Order: sequence, then structure tokens, then C-alpha cells
Amino acid sequence: MFDQPIRNIMEQKKFLTASPETTVSAAARLMADKNVGAIMVVENDLLIGIFSERDAVFRVIAKGRDAETTALIDVMTAAPKTLEPGKSYGHALLLMQENGFRHVPVVENGRPIGIISSRNAMDPDLEEFVFEARRREHFR
Repeated sequence: MFDQPIRNIMEQKKFLTASPETTVSAAARLMADKNVGAIMVVENDLLIGIFSERDAVFRVIAKGRDAETTALIDVMTAAPKTLEPGKSYGHALLLMQENGFRHVPVVENGRPIGIISSRNAMDPDLEEFVFEARRREHFR
């Protein structure tokens, strides 16, 4: 799994984008609706930042900012580290671990095409665990 290209693993359907003027509360509602932990901030089709649930806690709530009026541009991580879809998943995990974040935008020519998250690492193992638990339950 770790040597697979990111394009095979990344979440294409679950990635969200928003404009820099989007309020934190609007972004949070989008993230909750799609059950994702980050939203990419895009201007003129190019990635300019990322806003995550951790940003909401540390840069908005902990600082006493108003989520209804604070724009993503004011609290996002600007110019985030990104990966190209041909890089390996192991490379993505190493990048996340070394830098202490859980989401990495996947871009081609500066345009977001997906997102990779640390949650992706758990999914195959979790699926195998659930399958095995169901198999054992069947034999009881």
C-alpha cells in the first residue's frame, strides 16, 4: 500500500474547496455535511491555502474569533505543502508525520484534484478488521 501512487488512494469525491472570503462557519458546515476534516481554499482555480478542524479550534475558537464573520483567508494555512498524484502514499505519510498535519492537498499545475489524509492509512486495515470480525461472528 505504501508504494502505491497517491492518485489511487486520494479522496477525489470528498474533497472540498471554498473561496478565501468564505466564513469559518460556512466552511465548518460544509465540512460537517461531507464528514471531512479539511477544506482547500482556492482562488482563480489555484490552491492558496487549507483550513482544517485544527485551524478552527486553535485559530478561531481559542482566539475568541467570531466564526460567522471571520473569513478563511484570515485563519487558513497559507501556501500549504502539497503533493503530486504520482508520489507514493508512503511519501505522503512521511510528509504528514514530519510536519505534524493530517491532510495534504494533491495538486496538478497548482490546481487541487484531491486530498490525502492520515485517515486513508487506517481504512484498509479497518476494512480487514471488520471483515475478520464478521467472519468470526458467522462461525459462532
